[in-house]
Amino acid sequence: MPLTLSALSDLADLPFDEVIDVRSPAEYAEDHIPDAISLPVLTNDERARVGTIYTQESPFRARRIGAALVARNAAHHLETALADKPRGYRPLVYCWRGGQRSGAFAMILRQVGWQAETIEGGYRSYRKLVQSALYDAPWPAPVVVLDGNTGTAKTALLSLVAGQGVQVIDLEGLANHRGSLFGAMAGGQPAQKGFETRLAMAAQALDPARPVLVEGESSKIGEVNLPPGLWQAMKSAPRLVIEAPLHARAAYLARAYADLTADPTRLCDTVQALSRLHSEARIQAWLALARTGNFEALAAGLMEHHYDPRYEKQRSRFDDLPSRTVAMDSLDDAALAAAAPELARAVDALSARR
Repeated sequence: MPLTLSALSDLADLPFDEVIDVRSPAEYAEDHIPDAISLPVLTNDERARVGTIYTQESPFRARRIGAALVARNAAHHLETALADKPRGYRPLVYCWRGGQRSGAFAMILRQVGWQAETIEGGYRSYRKLVQSALYDAPWPAPVVVLDGNTGTAKTALLSLVAGQGVQVIDLEGLANHRGSLFGAMAGGQPAQKGFETRLAMAAQALDPARPVLVEGESSKIGEVNLPPGLWQAMKSAPRLVIEAPLHARAAYLARAYADLTADPTRLCDTVQALSRLHSEARIQAWLALARTGNFEALAAGLMEHHYDPRYEKQRSRFDDLPSRTVAMDSLDDAALAAAAPELARAVDALSARR
């Protein structure tokens, strides 16, 4: 009998050895149930081909061809990924709607002797739970925003404050992007649906009685959007502001963006992308710093003339909110670690002032 998911929290207690996603690789890459493995019964091209035959030629012919492809791919999985599974193996299988693909694969697994089940409604039922959590329900815990000019080591401080027992959600980590034009990271960003899955799972793990610290962001991180409920909570949240001198921030950024400075072409192309916002002379000066490896001076120039003015304008919108400022002379590892306990105490104090 198909399993019904009634809440995201159900996923933590599923009585199965493994969750198997039998959708195409492209569907899996866009989003999937956390920790599910991909064993597609139709490849991307096969799924497109069967769909075209179904709509343009004959549903019967599409089902016949699809069944042959599913059987062939299922045989491959039985001979490879599932070859060493024990007799008592119990997998949970899903496809898009809990229909033909997952049903066919689960039937084959049951014929082997395994206790395979499917999910009622498939991925679509899981996706509805994610959407409900992020778009219908209020944000589940009081928010405190970790704020500060570019280069104030906010992401690093989030991790250190989490080590002090504070609830933290690293939005940039979930988005795999550092939140600026220079912020792309190896591996690229998840699709919007994939980001929402990561965020929804982080949100449902929160204790609603305790504050959660998030980094100050715009409503968009790279190419993914924050859900409106979280964005509204952030806009009205008290703010813990980190202040540090320009030279300390420049030194930190030169370290933190080592992946970018190690790729001169990418660095120069990103600087060049600012041409419409700055004079040619300034762009050329920045490019010269990039080409000669003077990365601290480049970071200082970008912050002084590009990021800081924009941040000050944005921050003025939150002047009436409760805030606390923590000044730091240095942003090296020792200074960041030393600041974590004070920041943890400040999160609790700010939350109490709501």
